[in-house]
Amino acid sequence: MTTVTTKTSIQAPKQIVMVRPHCFQSNPQTMADNSFQRTVLTQNSAESAYLEVTNAVAKLRSYGVEVHLFDDRQGNTPDSVFPNNWFSAHHNGMLITYPMYAVNRRLEYREDIIEFVSSHYMLNIRVDLRSYAEQQLYLEGTGSIVFDHQHCLAYACRSKRTNERLLSSICQKLGYQTVIFDAHNHAGVPVYHTNVLMCIGSGFVMICMDMVAEADRERLKMHFESNKQRIIELTEQQIEHFCGNAIELQGDDELILALSETAYAALTVQQKSYLETCVTLVPLYVPTIESAGGSVRCMIAGIHQP
Repeated sequence: MTTVTTKTSIQAPKQIVMVRPHCFQSNPQTMADNSFQRTVLTQNSAESAYLEVTNAVAKLRSYGVEVHLFDDRQGNTPDSVFPNNWFSAHHNGMLITYPMYAVNRRLEYREDIIEFVSSHYMLNIRVDLRSYAEQQLYLEGTGSIVFDHQHCLAYACRSKRTNERLLSSICQKLGYQTVIFDAHNHAGVPVYHTNVLMCIGSGFVMICMDMVAEADRERLKMHFESNKQRIIELTEQQIEHFCGNAIELQGDDELILALSETAYAALTVQQKSYLETCVTLVPLYVPTIESAGGSVRCMIAGIHQP
């Protein structure tokens, strides 16, 4: 394997939050617009999801990632394993809570997690957007937004889960520029979350440009090229295997890219070879969780501490 030369990056959090479900099912309230979701559930799904999170946490910790693990014993929060949608923590000391589209996903908000993260990492600025859901305005955290923290950019593809006005408001508070675009699959179905389409690392971006609206492609490429980010072109089939749903994290002395075993198997030899010049690839086994329509990136809420 090629030696990793970049040791740290503002893009890659070392501290993260993960939630381990004791009950698990594919959420019926999100099925309509999440084309990644399946209803393939067995009697042992809850046990399998619990073990997948447990093993993923252990593997990430073995690389030096500091994982704060919270258990969810509720039976009415089928997507609680995806905490990145309801809060984000930022370098400027801001903790944001977001308005979510599905009614049952609003039950995932955890004051104990908010209080722990805020006090432990001195996040003293609270921005609470949850009440906007009552106005049918939604913004689903780092599912809706893919942040480029190195260049202060916020990428977002339009969908009913991503309100542009709320996005602009957040970016104004963070001092980030919005980069909004359209994206859809081969059947014309809009991509529901930006983080299934693209992943931004310190020196690269993984994205399926074929799914981006033709009118927006050159503008995105201009951003990537001007920021000296290598574009790793993904196919729609690779997106369906969650190759875009990965996250760069800070290990003990290296940058790692956490992704699912499904995604790892779908990457080409050439793609893996280039990625390994930037990061250490860390595949995680999460097939049960992927049946709910999200993968490794969705499972991780990064803490970008001040």
